[in-house]
Amino acid sequence: MTGPEADDDAGKVHAPGPYEPPRSSLNKITWAQVGRVAEPGRYMFKFGWLTITAEDLAVWKLYPNAAFTLFTTAAAADGEDEFRLGIFELRETLSLSEK
Repeated sequence: MTGPEADDDAGKVHAPGPYEPPRSSLNKITWAQVGRVAEPGRYMFKFGWLTITAEDLAVWKLYPNAAFTLFTTAAAADGEDEFRLGIFELRETLSLSEK
C-alpha cells in the first residue's frame, strides 16, 4: 500500500513505515525502525498493522535502543496481519541494519 492509511480506531492518519521485518518466529523491532513514532496508535507498515501503546512508548523514551518482540494478534479486516509489541530487550547500541 502507498500513501497514508486511515486509522479507524483513533481517527488518526499514520503513514506506512519503511521497515519490513524478516518472517520468522521471533521478530524484533526498535523505535528507529518504526520511525520514532511519538503517539500511541495503530500504524500501517509493509508487514501489516502495528499497535503501539503509551506503555511501549514510555519504554522507548527511557531506553531508545530497546528492541521489542513482535507478535501477531489477528488478521485485520483488509487481510493484513495485526501485530503488537511484546517482551523487550535492552541493547547498548544498534546494529547497522536497525538504524
